[in-house]
Amino acid sequence: MEHDDYMKLAVQLARTATGQTSPNPIVGAVCVADGQVVGTGFHVKAGTPHAEVHALRMAGELAYGADLYVTLEPCAHTGKTPPCTEAIIASGIRRVFIASIDPNPAVSGKGIGLLRNAGIEVTMIPSKEADFSNRAFFHYIQNQKPYVTLKAAVTLDGRLATQHGDSKWITSEQARLDVHHLRHTHDAILVGVQTILQDNPFLTTRLPHGGKNPIRIILDRRLRTPKTAHVITDNAVQTILFTLDSAKNIDAFREFPLVHVETIPEHADFLEEVLTRLAKMSVMTVLVEGGSQVHSSFIDRELAQELYLYMAPKLVGNGPSLFENKGRSYISESELLQILSVKQIGHDIRLHASFSKEVSAPCLLGS
Repeated sequence: MEHDDYMKLAVQLARTATGQTSPNPIVGAVCVADGQVVGTGFHVKAGTPHAEVHALRMAGELAYGADLYVTLEPCAHTGKTPPCTEAIIASGIRRVFIASIDPNPAVSGKGIGLLRNAGIEVTMIPSKEADFSNRAFFHYIQNQKPYVTLKAAVTLDGRLATQHGDSKWITSEQARLDVHHLRHTHDAILVGVQTILQDNPFLTTRLPHGGKNPIRIILDRRLRTPKTAHVITDNAVQTILFTLDSAKNIDAFREFPLVHVETIPEHADFLEEVLTRLAKMSVMTVLVEGGSQVHSSFIDRELAQELYLYMAPKLVGNGPSLFENKGRSYISESELLQILSVKQIGHDIRLHASFSKEVSAPCLLGS
């Protein structure tokens, strides 16, 4: 195996914990001695040992004089766990290969510096796959805001429902199961109050073998969410209602231990303030599930980074459309997204696209 092969293995290991390590990045590590993999590891959850520590523990004495491949620069500071650089230096590792520099000011360049000062050879092996895997973390650190992904299900003619409001179900059971995998990998799920009033959803993760429930975020400027709504009464996971400070009955939800009301001043930029506060709550990723006005607001404000669009091969004619944002006068003014992948799920098509031109990932049809 070549250097790139070991790094690809480290990236695969890191992806095992996608969406489970917030507010930390996902990291994979591979320890190689005499051309043989003697230790592997990945970061499982914030507050637990990091990938490098797992790999070194597995390698044991074989780590002495060996090579370590890691997808992200090893940390050099003490947080909930000791710095990884200490464990690497103590193990006797001879060479460290790194895919990405950590943008966190507490780490950036410092981990590499400590390793080199200890006499360890450090080499960069740039990896688009490693960068792409941690795109949410990079965005979160550099912008102090969560990474926002829009999700919607539409008919082939772009409708969210029929003209009478019927939308159950546009997509297949397989596609809906895929959405629950998305929820499992996000820290929070966000909808507008209209979705609560119309559908009374649970907004939980329902997978065959369980899954992580994301925090539920409701945008409700006038605090119209009923106290009987599932997101209020089910006690499955925390629900945060974002409302204006002028809203009435702000104290009405105090009887619900998992419900919190966040008030935003009338003069503030509502969406910007919501994202800023979520970041301060260590929410790194947000899945926006609607409705159309909410989706449109994120697009108009350029606050969304990605889109998952599930398209069913159905035609319904008149009905609410996906976006209600301001129309464009010319095609040249339209938003051009970068397609990341296209996959058939059941009888539906899932389109995964990025609003950012900086995100780099291969277009994998059918992947």
